[in-house]
Amino acid sequence: MHPAVGTPPLPGPGANLHILGRLESASNATYLAEAVLDGQPPRRCVWKPVAGERPLWDFPDGTLAGREVAAYALSAAAGFAVVPCTVLVDTGDGGGALQTWVDVDDDLDDLVDLVPTGEVPAGWFPITEGLSAGGEEVTLAHADDPRLRRLAVFDALANNSDRKGVHLLPSRGAVLGCDHGLCFHVEPKLRTILWGWAGTALTPEEAELIARAARVAPRVLADLVTDDEIAALTDRAGRLVAEGRLPYPGEDWPAIPWPPL
Repeated sequence: MHPAVGTPPLPGPGANLHILGRLESASNATYLAEAVLDGQPPRRCVWKPVAGERPLWDFPDGTLAGREVAAYALSAAAGFAVVPCTVLVDTGDGGGALQTWVDVDDDLDDLVDLVPTGEVPAGWFPITEGLSAGGEEVTLAHADDPRLRRLAVFDALANNSDRKGVHLLPSRGAVLGCDHGLCFHVEPKLRTILWGWAGTALTPEEAELIARAARVAPRVLADLVTDDEIAALTDRAGRLVAEGRLPYPGEDWPAIPWPPL
């Protein structure tokens, strides 16, 4: 298992959380922090307080932190291992989600990029075309990489509505995902840049991961998302396994988040 997946950022009582600075690129209040325990080196984390969540029209207020933790709980319990360890922390003012910091050591451009139209690298999937800020024709594309595919399977299961390029964390040979606050809605809302495998057959391993997730979801997601959202997830899992393939983009919801990277 990738060390960032299984190392709790705040292991038990007695830890102190020190804010180091705000991550300005995040849409909600997000901070770089250190969790400090007596006698142990500080651990860098990402802190997302509930009080800093912007209201959304389609997700209930104050639920994004729980969804972040739910994504980790499902990923870990089912065996996907694609989400850094994330826990809920009660700070007395609404609390929030605390996630292990992942040091990204590979170039994200090796996995997903905007390239000149007609110049998509061999072994990459073209996803959509558009114009760059300078008016050039460009294509959003991503690599045919099994680590990205694992995330695509997880996103289809979790109904991730916000898989952008910046949410990919290539590190130490693994590719993890972050920012799962917009997952687990009861309505179909899959919105991602990882459409390269749409319609392709699930492997036996992928089908087993999905089936296992359906079995553990009622236990590991309890108190993190609603009963209806858990039921919707188990229904999605059943459909994915029965159909035996990754889904195509829907027609009633934007298929790609903005900005994509």
